[in-house]
Amino acid sequence: VQVAVRGPAVEQVQQVFCERWDDPAPETRDPLRRLRDRLSRLDDAPRLPPAAPPPPPAGRHHVQLLRTYPARRGGYPFAPRGERSIAHAYHKVLDRARSLIYLEDQYLWSTDVIEPFARALEREPGLRMIVVVPRHPDQDGWLAGPASLIGRADALRRLLSAGGDRVAVYDLENHRGTPVYVHAKVCVVDDVWAAVGSDNVNLRSWTYDSELSCAVLDEREDPRPPYGALRFARDLRLDLMAEHLDLPGERRDELCDPVAAFDAFARSAAALESWHRSSRTGERPRGRLRPHPAPRLSPARKVLAMPLYRFAVDPDGRPPALRRSREF
Repeated sequence: VQVAVRGPAVEQVQQVFCERWDDPAPETRDPLRRLRDRLSRLDDAPRLPPAAPPPPPAGRHHVQLLRTYPARRGGYPFAPRGERSIAHAYHKVLDRARSLIYLEDQYLWSTDVIEPFARALEREPGLRMIVVVPRHPDQDGWLAGPASLIGRADALRRLLSAGGDRVAVYDLENHRGTPVYVHAKVCVVDDVWAAVGSDNVNLRSWTYDSELSCAVLDEREDPRPPYGALRFARDLRLDLMAEHLDLPGERRDELCDPVAAFDAFARSAAALESWHRSSRTGERPRGRLRPHPAPRLSPARKVLAMPLYRFAVDPDGRPPALRRSREF
């Protein structure tokens, strides 16, 4: 899932590009690679031309560029203490969530990161959450595989504890039954706020890596009930959900109601799961959703994989004081 940015917000994208292009920090700490890059003149970046003026307004969307930079030794010249505006935006939005959080994410790790989602579910008894993730991790080694699952297992346990049957987690397959690797990073809250970017919902993306996300608020209210939704956020959610349900375009509006959409996903996934369990007898049901199985790890492998998870898979880039307080 991608977004094309037009209008004044392009200046912010340009600024991020220029900051990163001119960043004097080496790409790696490996001394051999740094020597090779220096000898090959890979770090000799040409000077950029003067920045273009901001483009004129091109639509009716308010666009906010959100970033993550770690609080690293030496610091970035443009973010000397790091930046966690992605995390801050999620906290603000989730504090106001009332009806539906729709999330597609590659990883979904870390109890610290999942906590604002869990608190929203505990605060609002009518709030539902739909999560779409990959069925299998992108690492499958004896330790790398479990390290990739530790954070998700803890995150899902916390979400289900907070929301119970108001939380539904799915993965995807194509029509041949092959799992689809979900690489999206999309969140839609209450059909009002939508974010698409490079960031995943994990500690690495919220504190450690360099990330860029685009949050959108549409000026246009959606005329379809339930009222109060904004066009961009609702249309994005409906497009994604209709695709996963194999729902024709003319029936897409059936998903406007959050409860109806939540139930439609549950029915579709249950039907497809039942078809698989019956040895694929009869016609394949419509849709691509499968209930996501809870990650299973033996205690021994979890203990062995935990250091790899904490220090390599999902490291924490916050300053020490924020690590201790578990704030962002």
